[in-house]
Amino acid sequence: MGAVWWWLCFCVLGILAVPCQGIRPEEITIDVILLDDEASPWSLKFVKGEIEKAMETVNTINTSVGPLNFKPNFEGFNTTFYRNRGCRSSVCEGVAKLKILLDSQKLGCSVLGPTCTYATFHIVDADQGLKHSTPILSAGSFGLSCDNTLNLQRLLPPARKISDFFISFWEVNNKIKPPWKTAYIYKKQGYNEDCFWYINALDAGRFPLYVQSKVLWKLDELKKVLTSSNRTSNLFIVCGSPMDILEMKNGIKEADNSDILFILIDLFNDRYYTNTSSLPFMKNVLVATMPNTRKYTINTDLENNNTMNDYMAAYHDAVLLVGKVMKDIIAKNQSEMQQMEYISVNYFRNISFDGIAGTYKLDKHGDRDVNLTIIYTTTDNQYRTLFTFDTEYNNTNLIETNPSFIWGKRLPNFRPDSGPAAHDILVIVLAVTVVVVATIAFIFYRQNRRDRLFRKRWSHIASDLITLLENNELNVISLKIEDERKNMDFKIRRALYDKKVVILKELKHSDGNFDETQRIELNALQQIDYYNLTKFYGTVKFDAGVFGVFEYGERGSLRYVLNDKISYPEETFMDWEFKISVMYDIAKGMSYLHASEIQVHGRLKSTNCVVDNRMVVKITDFGCNTFLSPGRDLWTAPEHLRKQGTSQKGDVYSFAIIAQEIVLRKNTFYTKCCSNRAEKLSKVIMSYFRPDLNFETASEKELEVYMLIKSCWDEDPEKRPDFRKVENCLGKIISKIHNQDNESYMDNMIRRLQMYSRNLEYLVEERTVLYKAERDRADCLNFMLLPGPVVKSLKETGVVEPELYDEVTIYFSDIVGFTTLCQYSTPMEVVDMLNDIYKGFDSIVDHHDVYKVETIGDAYMVASGLPKRNGNRHAVDICRMALDILAFMGTFQLRHLPGIPVWIRIGVHSGSCAAGVVGIKMPRYCLFGDTVNTASRMESTGHPLRIHVSQPTIYILQRTDCKFEYEMRGETYLKGKGTETTYWLTGETGKDYDLPTPPTTENFQRLQQDLAHMILACLERRSRRSVRRKRPLSSQSKEDHNDQESEVESESGHPEYLHLATVDNTLSTFL
Repeated sequence: MGAVWWWLCFCVLGILAVPCQGIRPEEITIDVILLDDEASPWSLKFVKGEIEKAMETVNTINTSVGPLNFKPNFEGFNTTFYRNRGCRSSVCEGVAKLKILLDSQKLGCSVLGPTCTYATFHIVDADQGLKHSTPILSAGSFGLSCDNTLNLQRLLPPARKISDFFISFWEVNNKIKPPWKTAYIYKKQGYNEDCFWYINALDAGRFPLYVQSKVLWKLDELKKVLTSSNRTSNLFIVCGSPMDILEMKNGIKEADNSDILFILIDLFNDRYYTNTSSLPFMKNVLVATMPNTRKYTINTDLENNNTMNDYMAAYHDAVLLVGKVMKDIIAKNQSEMQQMEYISVNYFRNISFDGIAGTYKLDKHGDRDVNLTIIYTTTDNQYRTLFTFDTEYNNTNLIETNPSFIWGKRLPNFRPDSGPAAHDILVIVLAVTVVVVATIAFIFYRQNRRDRLFRKRWSHIASDLITLLENNELNVISLKIEDERKNMDFKIRRALYDKKVVILKELKHSDGNFDETQRIELNALQQIDYYNLTKFYGTVKFDAGVFGVFEYGERGSLRYVLNDKISYPEETFMDWEFKISVMYDIAKGMSYLHASEIQVHGRLKSTNCVVDNRMVVKITDFGCNTFLSPGRDLWTAPEHLRKQGTSQKGDVYSFAIIAQEIVLRKNTFYTKCCSNRAEKLSKVIMSYFRPDLNFETASEKELEVYMLIKSCWDEDPEKRPDFRKVENCLGKIISKIHNQDNESYMDNMIRRLQMYSRNLEYLVEERTVLYKAERDRADCLNFMLLPGPVVKSLKETGVVEPELYDEVTIYFSDIVGFTTLCQYSTPMEVVDMLNDIYKGFDSIVDHHDVYKVETIGDAYMVASGLPKRNGNRHAVDICRMALDILAFMGTFQLRHLPGIPVWIRIGVHSGSCAAGVVGIKMPRYCLFGDTVNTASRMESTGHPLRIHVSQPTIYILQRTDCKFEYEMRGETYLKGKGTETTYWLTGETGKDYDLPTPPTTENFQRLQQDLAHMILACLERRSRRSVRRKRPLSSQSKEDHNDQESEVESESGHPEYLHLATVDNTLSTFL
């Protein structure tokens, strides 16, 4: 059914591209297209009077050209003959009214309405394709489908603003409101226009991406959830009025509990301000409504003569807005008013104005921003304002800091309190935990016993047990690590060992014969087997050297993960709890390492903390002190920067620097006051200098971690805690986070899986958009290189069938004396010259129905009539293009030789030709046939600044209604064709092309001498960087030069541009 509606609307919109017929201050028409019935509060029946009042107001505005004269044109449409009346049946009604106005050429310069989203969508959506530019002002059109349109302004808050309000409001966390993560949405049948689209946006828009929500369709479902002990949320979003709340709560005593909270969307109701007395059933309800800025009282009785509502006020204020815009335009520029065909929508964007509904603020999309008011009911049944929400900046402001409401001191939590079922779950979890712990203990005991029995010392691994990934293009991975010193590419060799992917790290300065100290270190590495430390399997010897075999971290270094904010976004995947767990992994690994035989790391940094595919952080590059030097970098403790060495307290300092990287996710040792690495190292050595941690703006949970980091980078090593204390502190912080959220480990795992799934969907959507953009960019590039039908054929079949065209017109032009010009120009100057000329030509080609075939050097070839046939228009378009190009060359200036004119010859011929794509690599669309050769001969036999046209082209021009001016040249010899009658094209009747005057035989000698002196002056101004022609070889005599002059004089008398001319100067020859 939707496809049928769309086809009907598309047929109606066939002529909607016509703008209004000018704007005159003495009569400005505003069309009003609204539903005209007895039941809708925005019906033309009720709105008409307010619009007429506003017209009387704006018609009293005095401008520099006198008072404005606004005239309304009311066009109501009726849906009573449909089975479903009202907005649901208004799909094509608004479009039909526009068609009638356009057919009669009575379309005004702005349109008020429609209010119905279904009617507005088909107007604004089709306008994007047909470029309909008349501004539309609607009090309604709430749906998401009407967002970000070209010419629609919405004077009441659209659904997008309401959805953004709920997303932001759910995240607010203060002493009155906790953060919320779940909600129920009640979406009943029979909603009015605003509630239908507001609730629909919460169901189908961005809200489900941020909040775990469930839609309830029927009243029975709502009652079942309210009485259930297994509901997933205490929050219920509804739209309507207080009577709808009463209907939902009827007979359900659980609905009035203090752990339940209803959020009622009731924007267009002023009873919360006019009568502050509330009702008992509203005590656990928050109402989101419009601010108290109205200069009228709402009367919803449609049978009363004093009916008034926000829709009527919005259309009244829409007229005031149009009047304000017209006044501003006239005050700014009266000539702009006279030339304007319609009011530009830019005048309605990012604007503020006053109306009877208060102050309006329209954003860059033309949508209204307001300060929503969130109202609660006090314990003594009075309405009070609790919050305000600014939809422009998405800011929530707490108004009443000590409210007296049913929920006590704070709004309820989103998660219901656990009942008896939670106790059963706890017992099951404890039982499963005991079984799992016992199993793990048994496995650990068996593994430990086997290790004690079969533990062996370190040894070489046979090279045939290591399978290098030689044939895999991912064998060598370039891991780009952002070091402030320089960009370094670490080449990591991967291999297979014991069916596992491992890393081979070269042990430099070793031939495999290790001394006693090295063997002790390797034996100690062999014994390390801990979850947060990479496993060392042994060494292997290849022809390329000796390598250590280590466990592989699939996700790369921690530094790489922190930098990748697309795959690991900040507030979803890598939240605060995840960051603490990363620090906890490092602390556990270092605590174990310090207690082992190795004792000290000495090179701890974020680039040698790797992450496996389960997001567990593991430390690497420990031990091997005889193979690796400690180094001096931003992670190194100040005492070791001043004096070489390593220590456990130095590792604690390095951990603090990594922790700051994890918290801020910025570059290593980030500080606003200094970005140079060498300067940072110098300050650390000379004084107490540390990276930034903003204690002033830190929350309570952040402050605890910040204090731990600060203690770890203390200047006095003895005051730094050891890793056992750091591990315990971080463990307590993680436990505290779980206890505050009442979240079990299973809940935490499920929540993270859901977050990861949502993030994955977002990534897929984002990458799809990037792919489509790249595909469109590639298509655009293809269309610039080849004709559209040819590109389509190549993409679909890979081949293009050649095609014969009975009649086309071909254009050739070249630069007269181009070779000589090149002799006095550098290669880059030649390229710049051709680029400047061809860019001008290309811009002219875009305004004509022609196809640019190719450019070869200074030759420029264009055709018309192919690949899309256009009747006799091909000759007309080529000739007009040639006249535009010739006019362009009359004003063109060379950048490196200013003042030197550039002349071109142009040849035009019409006839048949074949066209097709030749070649496999770099395919080109080429033309073949005698017509191409003849067009080239027309150009080569032409004169400078002349358009040489063949007789077939003239015959085609005579068949058209266009009146071109031409003069007969006479008989011209064309190579391979013989003698043909040709013509000079000189212009078109009724158009002024401002063509340059071509040189004649009589003034040619004078032009030559003037040109030579001009070139000499230009070359002298270029000083030593000027391009001079090489002196003649000694074997070339002066007689040769005289012979060249005689050859010039013996030409047939046709004026040739840029022949060699002589002057008395040290430079013998110039252009």
